[in-house]
Amino acid sequence: MRARLLATACAVAVFTVPMSAAAQDTPARDETTADSAQEVVVTATRRAERIQDVPLSISAFQQEELTEKGIVGFEGIARETPGVVLNRPTQNFNNFTARGIATNGYNANLQSSVAVYVDELPISTIGNTTVVDPTLFDVERVEFLRGPQGTLFGSGSLSGAMRILTKSPNLSSFDMAGQVDLGLTGSDSVRQRYNVMVNLPIVSDTLAVRAVGFYRNEDGYLDNVGTGVENSNKLVNWGGRVIALWKPNDRLSVRVMGSYEDSDPKDSSLTSPSLGREKRVSDQPDRFTGKQTIINGTVEYEFDFARLTSSSTYSDFDQRFYVDLAGTFAPGSFPGAPIAFGLDADAYDKVFVQETRLVSSLDGPFEFTIGGFYMNRRRDVDYFYRSNPQFLAARGLAGLPDQYFQKLYTYQKSDELAGFGELTYRFSPKFWLTGGMRYGRTSAQGFTEAGGYLASAFGFTYYDYALLGIPVTFNTFTPYAAVTGVKATGSAPSWKASATWKPSESLTTYATFSTGFRAPIVNARAGSVSLTDANDIIIPYGAESDDLKSYEVGAKARWLDGRVSVNAALYLIDWSNIQAQANRRSDSVQFATNIGAARSKGFEVEIGVIPAKDVFIGLNAAYNDSKITKLSATEATVSGAVLGHRLSAPRLQGAAYISYGFDLGTARGSFAVNAQYVGSYNSSFPNTPGNPNLRLSTFGQTDEYVNVNLNLGVKKGSLSAALYLENVFDDHSITYIHPEAFLVSRFGTLRPRTVGIRLGYGL
Repeated sequence: MRARLLATACAVAVFTVPMSAAAQDTPARDETTADSAQEVVVTATRRAERIQDVPLSISAFQQEELTEKGIVGFEGIARETPGVVLNRPTQNFNNFTARGIATNGYNANLQSSVAVYVDELPISTIGNTTVVDPTLFDVERVEFLRGPQGTLFGSGSLSGAMRILTKSPNLSSFDMAGQVDLGLTGSDSVRQRYNVMVNLPIVSDTLAVRAVGFYRNEDGYLDNVGTGVENSNKLVNWGGRVIALWKPNDRLSVRVMGSYEDSDPKDSSLTSPSLGREKRVSDQPDRFTGKQTIINGTVEYEFDFARLTSSSTYSDFDQRFYVDLAGTFAPGSFPGAPIAFGLDADAYDKVFVQETRLVSSLDGPFEFTIGGFYMNRRRDVDYFYRSNPQFLAARGLAGLPDQYFQKLYTYQKSDELAGFGELTYRFSPKFWLTGGMRYGRTSAQGFTEAGGYLASAFGFTYYDYALLGIPVTFNTFTPYAAVTGVKATGSAPSWKASATWKPSESLTTYATFSTGFRAPIVNARAGSVSLTDANDIIIPYGAESDDLKSYEVGAKARWLDGRVSVNAALYLIDWSNIQAQANRRSDSVQFATNIGAARSKGFEVEIGVIPAKDVFIGLNAAYNDSKITKLSATEATVSGAVLGHRLSAPRLQGAAYISYGFDLGTARGSFAVNAQYVGSYNSSFPNTPGNPNLRLSTFGQTDEYVNVNLNLGVKKGSLSAALYLENVFDDHSITYIHPEAFLVSRFGTLRPRTVGIRLGYGL
């Protein structure tokens, strides 16, 4: 019923107001007259342009809006962006889906289909690694570009790109800001968030420094019945950044940034509904932690005809991926099942990125952007497979130096080198054409380091003795030999062609064709056989690049001096040679492969209205229909996919925002209601990889849900305060289902009702 009502409302909105491109060119929330409507400026094309003039589907969030809506990370951005879903099983485990381009919500072993950037650094990675959820405080803007963005943003932007742009120092004046957010989730989980910013000019109009610090201490709201810890999914997150800007003259600027973030969730937020509400189980805490250091230097020089930008970024990212795998061997599958079985993986990423580009600035019909991109990444991963001391003692399994029966040290090297360019020719102020191309070459190679060990006794491993319930003393520790994996390489062009027609100052229309691809994938355990079933699949070496072609038409419009804006887009996407996750049936080892093709089609619409003084109404909605359209019998067997199966994206989603401002003596008050609707969607392909006649035991659909938030605020000068209520109806809908059987707790839910207060200065 809710879906039908929202669909009807969207249809009325689309057909009663001329369509326009899905971009947030809405008036400022605190303005009450149309003449002062805010023009949002974005840099999605690598040049500063009004969002209304950019022939792309873009949602842009400035700091004021983030603060007003209480958005502090990825989750809030996803709920406010039409056509986008954040698959987030727990903190620091984020995977965006845009326009239905996803085979499941996890994306294990696969490069993300949405590139995520902090300034010039791509921080998105493969699905089964942690990605720090950046704290969104004192940012210039967050931009979410929908549709393939391969021309300007590379191989990871198959279906979109999200850009977090930090705020540069103000050269001319001292400034400071701060915010304290105190909340209560349920009856006993306290949430604390503290943010502070100081901007200090060193040499007026020439040199300044801007420093930001933040600290979050948020009690959990789930009880882990396995470890016996209440509110186990506590989060401690802290860090900051310092940015220095030197501008000795009008042509040259040098910007240096150093940032650090330490995100430490004490346990996963995945639940087991069968145990009761807000319960989970694991023998040890599941840990997905990250520590990220970023150092960036950006130099810009303004020539008479163009702006040259050189950005160099180094990132060091340490992460933990600790997970209980007890669900791999279900009770009754073997005499001794279930057994203590887990993986403690420590990963260390070192990334260097260099991008240099030249963007024209002369008046005239021609505009160009040309540039080069290079990225070098080394990822070391230490795989430690564990039992636990209690289980070892109870089963009479002795001889291990600790709880680990297998230790494997690996690393992977990957590179991406690309050249790119876009050229625009303006035939008139009302019509222009844009063409773009990026040609990139990627490579990836995996290595196993000498050392580590596999414990055994009389030729049999821990799995054999534990699953059969036989006591033994392990007396053989076979070390791993150094192995050099096959080097996977790929090269492909990304194309873009766009025609823009602007019949009036208030209306921009466009049609765009663009392509995208992902880098080839090397499977970490390529060539390995199953230890429990010698007849099962041998892990292949990897997956080739997939291909995507996107066709989009849209329009962006504003009327009544900015009181009404309507932005919409229609798209059709053909996705072929799809990189997909497969699981070996006998031991749940994951690997990447390629399968047939899919088609995604849909529309997105965003509407902003100022119907009366002090009132703002914002609406957005998206419809998506994405299905498998081509699949061989062999591909179906390996992946579990089915011809005609819907991909892992909701058919319908949307959001509504209503705010009202009013005077409180010399202060200004506001009241806002924010609601997001997300339809249900498939968790994965429906059948068991390796056995297409058997339904996948973990297959399911997320819940359809509506999340409602309230905010009552007051502002006087630089001081502000707001009372808020999140998840007003305490909805515990399932928003994520993990597709793999090894997790016993596999379901993600909305955070329970949270009430709190935000106190701010200078915001």
